[in-house]
Amino acid sequence: MATPSALARSAQRRILFIGGSLNQTTMLHRIAEELREHEAYFTPFYADGVLRRAAEKGFLDFTILGGRPRQMTEAYLAGHGLRTDSRGEGRAYDLVVTGTDLIVPRNVRGQPLVLVQEGMTDPEDWRYRMVRGLGLPRYLANTSMTGLSHAYAAFCVASPGYRDLFARKGVHSERMVVTGIPNFDHAESFRQNTFPHRGYVLAATSCLRETLKREDRKGFLRRALEVADGRQLIVKLHPNERADRARREVFAQTKSAIVLTEGNTNHMIANCDALVTRYSSVVYLALALGKEVHADVDLHTLRRLMPIQNGGGSARNIAQVCRHFLN
Repeated sequence: MATPSALARSAQRRILFIGGSLNQTTMLHRIAEELREHEAYFTPFYADGVLRRAAEKGFLDFTILGGRPRQMTEAYLAGHGLRTDSRGEGRAYDLVVTGTDLIVPRNVRGQPLVLVQEGMTDPEDWRYRMVRGLGLPRYLANTSMTGLSHAYAAFCVASPGYRDLFARKGVHSERMVVTGIPNFDHAESFRQNTFPHRGYVLAATSCLRETLKREDRKGFLRRALEVADGRQLIVKLHPNERADRARREVFAQTKSAIVLTEGNTNHMIANCDALVTRYSSVVYLALALGKEVHADVDLHTLRRLMPIQNGGGSARNIAQVCRHFLN
């Protein structure tokens, strides 16, 4: 007769979590923690063919395939002692969980795949229309093409608003599950923090230039100073942008701003009076906390799309979706 421990091992499944940005990686780690009964392995994001060779030569260091984004993910995985399997090549898996389907690596195609929405998606601009119209690779339009691979068994989305947005683009409704998304589902938890400042305006920059989009940094900073109107301005730089250039741009506009490259952005949002940003997922935390928000997207749209606040239950909800396919 099999022992209880042998039965437990026989029920254990193996899951590959494909990280990406630090936000994606931390989200997937939280999901893995809800699936402790199974064997979890992690890998930084990866690609095949020409993209793999370009990444290895450093040509894609502005993406999650290389450079600082990949280094931050590798440091996080090592710092938390997580089991890793580079490119998922070391073993077979029963399930794959990923934070993007803009690229679906060859060795996970055809396997049970759960896609988890990372955060805000890019607008449907000319790149989106060109990629869809000409059938070009999805990654050329960045996150505006999220969900359109249809290579997954389930797509866990942030809110009913996002479910409707993805469905309008052609994502199959029967594959979407409104679970909420980790890191954006419990804004109130960030109010308790040790960030020393209060009563300021926070300007959160974006890495638009690094992803080959147009950036008007001078205009953004002028807008932030207008909103501040004498209040302290704190500028939190995006982790993927060139900090030396960004600092020079800030101090060319004002010498009184505090410029930060590190620190918990969520805590900074919780302590600010107002947030100024362009197109960033952090806007959702500010709205959930009732902050004054200035962004490139109108507030009505942002409120409609805002991730559900479920007290931090999104990872548990996504884990249940994963168990459905594992069982």
